[in-house]
Amino acid sequence: MDLRLDGKVALVTGGSRGIGKAIAKRFAQAGAAVLISSRKAESLEAAAAEIAAQSAGSSANVTWFAANAGRPEEIEACVDACLERLGSLDILVNNAATNPYMGLMLDIDVPRAEKTVQVNQLGVLLWCQQAWRSRMSEHGGAIVNMASVGGLTVEPAIGYYNVTKAAVIHMTRHLAVEMAPGVRVNAIAPGLVKTDFARALWEPAEAAIAERLPLRRLGEPDDIARAALFLASDASSWMTGQTVVVDGGATLGLRGGVG
Repeated sequence: MDLRLDGKVALVTGGSRGIGKAIAKRFAQAGAAVLISSRKAESLEAAAAEIAAQSAGSSANVTWFAANAGRPEEIEACVDACLERLGSLDILVNNAATNPYMGLMLDIDVPRAEKTVQVNQLGVLLWCQQAWRSRMSEHGGAIVNMASVGGLTVEPAIGYYNVTKAAVIHMTRHLAVEMAPGVRVNAIAPGLVKTDFARALWEPAEAAIAERLPLRRLGEPDDIARAALFLASDASSWMTGQTVVVDGGATLGLRGGVG
């Protein structure tokens, strides 16, 4: 199946590395004009150049805008820049996330808990609101929210992060109803993917973890990008409010049991 996004404009948050960059690359290769956003201008500039170079066959139009994904004024400025530079906003991918704390949820301090909520949970809502008000309420579109399998289960080391991802899953359902029929809202729940963001979780024991998964390997950013392309494309035109699990089978149960 050749999934295409010709004539579409996509905004991808957290787009300078990892899953976000892989999604932006897939979208550009599928014919979309893409704006990537994250906090650091230097990383964005390099990522945009890389994406454009690797998507040359699609005559890629890739630009960037530095914004903190949890600050309302910067979100508004980024959406405005997307509309000004690319003329539309048809696809929003809420990929940006933070996890400033690892440990028992009982021990998390208020500043780090607030930061986690601000970016991972409230930020997703703010981006959706801004996209709706600026463009999608009149012209329609598709939104893909990045959740996590952690929002479906329990993992003591990143419990509060997972609470925010569970909220994203439920928020996706609510927004799918509120933004229908013009805007479809779906989510992806990745398992353990080999990114810098998740390095502390996979690097110490990659081979052992992979051996216990039904598909015997950890995820790569492009595994998630291909799912995002499907959800953003017309191939999923009768889907909304859904969370697609892409985890190598981890939620089926680890081979050999947990422990």
